[in-house]
Amino acid sequence: MAKGADNRVFGKRAPQHVLILASGEKIRHMTIRPWMAALTFCFVAVFAIGYLAATSYLVIRDDLIGATMARQARMQHDYEDRISALRAQLDRITSRQLLDQQVVEQKVEKLLEQQDALFSRHGKLGSLLNRAEESGLTSPETPASPTLQAPTSERQASLSGGSGGLNAIDKLLSGENSATPLQATTALGYTPLRENVADRADRVFSKVTLSLKNIEKEQLAKITNLTSGAADTADAITAILRRTGVDVASAAIKPQVEPTGVGGPYVAPITNITAFDASLDELDSQLSRLEKVRETARELPFGNPAPGHEITSRYGNRIDPFLGRLALHAGIDFQAETGQDVKATGAGKVISAGVAAGYGNMVEIDHGQGITTRYGHMSKILVKEGDAIEAGDIIGRAGSTGRSTGPHVHYEVRRNGDPIDPIHFLNAGMKLTTYLN
Repeated sequence: MAKGADNRVFGKRAPQHVLILASGEKIRHMTIRPWMAALTFCFVAVFAIGYLAATSYLVIRDDLIGATMARQARMQHDYEDRISALRAQLDRITSRQLLDQQVVEQKVEKLLEQQDALFSRHGKLGSLLNRAEESGLTSPETPASPTLQAPTSERQASLSGGSGGLNAIDKLLSGENSATPLQATTALGYTPLRENVADRADRVFSKVTLSLKNIEKEQLAKITNLTSGAADTADAITAILRRTGVDVASAAIKPQVEPTGVGGPYVAPITNITAFDASLDELDSQLSRLEKVRETARELPFGNPAPGHEITSRYGNRIDPFLGRLALHAGIDFQAETGQDVKATGAGKVISAGVAAGYGNMVEIDHGQGITTRYGHMSKILVKEGDAIEAGDIIGRAGSTGRSTGPHVHYEVRRNGDPIDPIHFLNAGMKLTTYLN
C-alpha cells in the first residue's frame, strides 16, 4: 500500500546500477550511486581538460615564448630609441649652450674693447679737460635724449673708470638667473626654452652698448662745446690785439731750426682716424691757439703802471710846461705821490735802467713784437738792465726826477721806437681782463 502510494506520489523509482566484480571464487558487487557517477565524470573532464591544456601548451609554447621575446625586444627598442632621442636633444642643447657661451664671450670681448677704448679716450680727454679748465673754459651739461637715457650706474662706467657695465655682464655670466642642470634636463623635449643665455646677454649688452654710446655722445658734445669756446675766446683776444696793432699770427711764429739729419723705417700712415680722435685733435689745436694768444697778450703791456690813480695828462700835442709852446707829449701821466709803487704793465726784459735825458730815473722794458714801455721821473729804480720782468712786478717808486713839475708816473708805449698812444693798450687791457683771468 505504501509502495503504491510512493509510486503515485514520486513517480517510478529509478533503478539502481550494480557493478559486479568476480575474481576467482570471490565475487564483489558495488552499487553505483549518482554522486559517484558525477564525481567520476568530473574527474574525467578535469583530466581531459588538463590533457588538452598540456597538449596545447606543448604545441604553442614556442609561439608564446617568441611573442614574449618579441614584445620585450620592441619595448627595449622603444626605450633605446627614446634614450637616443633624449641624448640627441641633450647634445643639441649642449651645442647650443656652447654656441651661446661663445656668443657671450665674443660680446664680452667686444664690450671690453669698447671699455678699453673709452678708458683710452678718457685718458686723452682728461689732459685736455684739465687744460681747458686751467684756461677757464667750461662746458654745459648736455643731457641725453630720454629715449636713449641709460641707467646712471652704467653711464658712469667709462667716464669714472668704474665697471658698472661689466658688473651686469659678470652677473649675467655668474648664472644667477639661468636654469639649473636639473631643470634643464627636466625640460628636455617637453617644454620649449623660454629664454636662453644668449637672449639675456643680447638684452644686457644692448643696454650697456647704448650706455657707452650715450657716454661717447656726451664726450663728443663736451669736446665740441669746449672747442667752440676756445676758438671764440681766442678770436676775441685776437681781435682786441689787432686793434692795438699786434699781429698775433706773426707773434706765434717761432724761428725754426732747419733739421740736418732725419730718417727711420717706413711706416704706413694712419688712415683710420675716428671722429672722436679728430675732435680731440681740433680741441688740442684750439687750446694751443688760445694758450698762445693769451701768452702773447700777457707779454704785451696791457696793464696799468699806477692802478687806481687818475690820468693827469694824456698822449698828444699839448702846451709844454717849461717852454709854454705846443709840443708832443709822447705818453700819459698818472697822478702819484713820491714813493708809491710803479708796476710793469707786461712781461719782458729790462733793456735800460738809469738816468735818461728828460726822463730822470727811467726804466725801459722790451716786450717783444717791437713794443717797449718807458717809466720816467721815478724817485728810485728797483730793477737793473737784463732783469726778466713779469706783469705787475714793482720796478720802482714814483717821483719827480728829470724834466718834471711834480711827482707823477710818466708812462710811454713805443712800437719800433715810435711813440703810440698808451690809452689804446689800457682800454684793450680792460677788455682782456675777462679773457685772461
